[in-house]
Amino acid sequence: MKRILLIGFGVIGVLIAAFVIYSLVVPPKSPPDTASFSDRGLDINVSYSRPSKRGRIIFGEEKDGALQPYGKYWRLGANAATEITFSKNISFAGQPVNAGSYRMYAVPGAESFQVVLNSELGVRFTAAGEPDHSLDVLSVNIPVQVLTAEVEKFTISFEADSVGVNMDMAWDKTLIRVPISIRQ
Repeated sequence: MKRILLIGFGVIGVLIAAFVIYSLVVPPKSPPDTASFSDRGLDINVSYSRPSKRGRIIFGEEKDGALQPYGKYWRLGANAATEITFSKNISFAGQPVNAGSYRMYAVPGAESFQVVLNSELGVRFTAAGEPDHSLDVLSVNIPVQVLTAEVEKFTISFEADSVGVNMDMAWDKTLIRVPISIRQ
C-alpha cells in the first residue's frame, strides 16, 4: 500500500514539475500586457491580455464561427478580466467616472460596441466569465471604425489630443476609440 502511494505521489510530482517547466518555457498564446498614459496629472493604466487573430473570424455572427460574436460579453482581451485605473475624475466618452480602478468589458456589435466599466476587480482566468452586471458603473456605445490594415494582436493604446486622450482598442480590422478627458 505504501509503495502505491509513493508511486502516486511521484507521478503527481512529475506532472506538476512538467507543467511548471512548460509554463516557463512556452510563451502564452495571449500574453499579458499593459497600456499607460500620463499627462497633466492624469495617469491611466490598463492591464489586459493580447490574443492573436491567427486566421480566425474575430467579430461577427455566432453562426459564422466568430470568436467574439455580436451581442455577447467580451472581457476585452483574454485570460483575466481587463482592468483600468484612472488617477483623477474623468469623462469617459462623455460620461462622468470617479478616480479609481474598474473592470472594463465590451459587448461587440456590427455598428458599435457597448463598453462597460464595472466595480468588480481581481477577476482572474477561468473566473473571468460574465461580470456581476449589478456592479456596472457606466455603459457607453462607441461607434466601430473599420481599419484598412489588419491588426494581428488585440491592442490597447492611447493617443493624446487637444481635449484629452483617446483610448484605442484595435483588433483585426476593427477600431474602437474612447475619448477620455479630465473632469473639471
